[in-house]
Amino acid sequence: MLIIGQKLNSTRKSVKEMIENRDIESVQELARIQVEGGARMLDINSSTASGDREENMKWLVRTVQKVVKVPLCIDSPDAREIEKGLEAHNWTYGKALINSITGEKERIDSLLPVIKKYKCAVVALVMDERGIPDNARIRIEIANKLIDVLTDSGVPLADVYIDPLTMPIGISDQNGLTVLNTIRGIKDLHPDVKTIIGLSNISYGLPQRKVLNQVFMVLAMSYGLDTAIVDPTDQRLMSIIGTSLTLLGKDSYCGEYIKAYREGRICGF
Repeated sequence: MLIIGQKLNSTRKSVKEMIENRDIESVQELARIQVEGGARMLDINSSTASGDREENMKWLVRTVQKVVKVPLCIDSPDAREIEKGLEAHNWTYGKALINSITGEKERIDSLLPVIKKYKCAVVALVMDERGIPDNARIRIEIANKLIDVLTDSGVPLADVYIDPLTMPIGISDQNGLTVLNTIRGIKDLHPDVKTIIGLSNISYGLPQRKVLNQVFMVLAMSYGLDTAIVDPTDQRLMSIIGTSLTLLGKDSYCGEYIKAYREGRICGF
C-alpha cells in the first residue's frame, strides 16, 4: 500500500500562504511530519497560489525535496505546471507521479508529450467529456480507454494509477459503493494496474469525517485499493491501514504489525 501525503496542497489556505510568502521552514516542516508519519510520496499542488504558477511549482518541488528523500505526486490542472514540476523533481528519490490525465481529448493531447518525455507514472481519472459517470460500468470503460492510451504511449501497466473518483457520500448514498465496484472491476481486468483514491473526499460535508474516512479506507483496501492520498499524521488512520494489510494477508507472519507495535506506531482505540 502506497501512502501519499495530502497536506501540501494550496487549496488549503495555510499552504497557499506558505507558497506566496516563500515560507521555506513551514513547507519543509509539513513535508517532514508527513514522511515521519508514514508517507512514501507527497502530493504537492501550488496552483491556487498567486504569482507565477510555474515558478511556484518549481520552488515547491525543490523546497520539499531538500528535506525529504521521497518522490512527489505533482498535482495540477495545468500541463505546463506539471512539466515544470517534473523538470525540478529529484529523480534519484524515485519516479514522479503526475496527477492527472483524464479521458478528455484536450487533456490527453496536452499531457501525453510530457509523459513520454519524462517517463513518469500517471494518475488517470475516470472522467471524459461527459463528466463523471454515476455508475461503475462507465467508469471502468473510461479506465480501459485510458489504460490503452497510456500503454500505447509506452507507459508500463505498473505506472498507471486509476482514480475511480471518490465523491462525497453526502451527495449520493451510492457514491461509496460506485467507487468500490470500480476498484474491483479495474483490478479484475488489469491486475497490474494500480488504483488510487483521495480518501477524504468521501466524507466532505459530514460530521465526524475521520470515522467515515477510516472505515472507507478499510473497505477500499478489501476491494483491491493499492494507493491512497491521505493525512499520514492521523496516527489512528495509519494504524488502521497497517492492521488492515495484516488482516488481508499482505504481512507475512504479522511481521510488519509486530514491528509497528514495538515502535509505537499502532494506536489504541
